[in-house]
Amino acid sequence: MENREARLCFRVATALDVPAVVSLTQSAYRGDASRVGWTTEADLLDGQRTDSAEVAALIGNPGVRLLLAERDGQLLAACVVERLSGEHAGDGYFGMFSVRPEAQGNGTGRALLAEAERVARDEWQAKAMRMTVIDARAELIAWYERRGYRRTGEYRPFPYGDPRFGIPKRDDLRFEWLVKSL
Repeated sequence: MENREARLCFRVATALDVPAVVSLTQSAYRGDASRVGWTTEADLLDGQRTDSAEVAALIGNPGVRLLLAERDGQLLAACVVERLSGEHAGDGYFGMFSVRPEAQGNGTGRALLAEAERVARDEWQAKAMRMTVIDARAELIAWYERRGYRRTGEYRPFPYGDPRFGIPKRDDLRFEWLVKSL
């Protein structure tokens, strides 16, 4: 019987984690492997979700924390928490949320999201957490809404033509800003 009580451990990624984070992120979002979980973008996008250069740059950025969730030494989930500047200075940004497809639906993602919010609130004194989600992902947006996020009605265009973000299978993709007061 699986020990569901084994605690998740959270830590900040290092350069040694780059390959594992890239692999995890790709498996959570793209290709047939992602279809095991419910958060796949495989019907919306092909191609890569991230690469080693992007993950290494995130790890090296002092305004970013790439958080990892592990259980018994196994990487189960990762996310980016960033201090925003400019128009939303003082807020945190949550992104690149990746949960191993076979670990979805067991509370791992919820726990990592709570840890990311704690980092933004307690360590950076952020008043709100923001994120962008492809607005065609109704189930995912509903999941965030159940965790206190609200849709803002503010949109950002999808970066069509930039393969770093994937190869779109539809021509109506855009990002919507979600926000939660911390």
